[in-house]
Amino acid sequence: MKTLLVIPARYASSRYPGKPLVELAGKGGVKKSLIQRSWEAAQSVNGIDRVVVATDDSRIRDAAEAFGAEVVMTSSTCVNGTERCAEAHTALGDAYDVVINLQGDAPLTPHWFVETLVDDIKSDEGASMTTPVLQCDGRALNGFLEDRKAGRVGGTTAVFDVDKYALYFSKEVIPYTNADYANDDPTPVFHHVGVYAYKAEALRNYLSWPEGPLERLEGLEQLRFIENGHRIKCVKVQSRGRQFWELNNPSDVERVESMLRDNNME
Repeated sequence: MKTLLVIPARYASSRYPGKPLVELAGKGGVKKSLIQRSWEAAQSVNGIDRVVVATDDSRIRDAAEAFGAEVVMTSSTCVNGTERCAEAHTALGDAYDVVINLQGDAPLTPHWFVETLVDDIKSDEGASMTTPVLQCDGRALNGFLEDRKAGRVGGTTAVFDVDKYALYFSKEVIPYTNADYANDDPTPVFHHVGVYAYKAEALRNYLSWPEGPLERLEGLEQLRFIENGHRIKCVKVQSRGRQFWELNNPSDVERVESMLRDNNME
């Protein structure tokens, strides 16, 4: 099965305009743009036939081409990364069986997260897509709760059934728990990692579905699949000591830079 990895990137983010071009300092103070770091993360994934950046902005295109990325221009009407991935796949001739969406704000994504997704989507006939979830320890859960108290929208959480098919995703912390957890304690909360592997047919169908009320309320593109009766397989992944976070807000820059250094990423 041929696999395409797409990095969707837009300049006009409502929460963080120009985010893909923000420079982040890694180990040794080396600065690279967010889009370049995401591209480098994609290059570390095994089993991918082609990697492209998908954008509607010439500034992102120029920056990406300058460090050697292949770029596919998409329309400015895409409302989320999944739509942009679908447009990019169409522009490339619908030539792939599996399409990966490695969002441009997640350069800390380990390669084994993506490789596990690809393995699962190829073997699970019932899933339209797969996405990774990471069990929160007490430290991670407290970080989520602190963000909420401060009025910040941080990471997304997921709940799923006994077969690991998603029941819901939310920017709130679900399921509810009022227990106290030590930093290293496992918790019942799972952090949804914003990477997706789609079967090509499901991705084509996505463009024909209208935005649903849950997707609109949460601002989470994957809810459109659930609202239209398609199953999302949540794949449990292990951090293997690697710190992970998405760059959602300007306040996340310092946190991501610290994790880049801790992960020995230049």
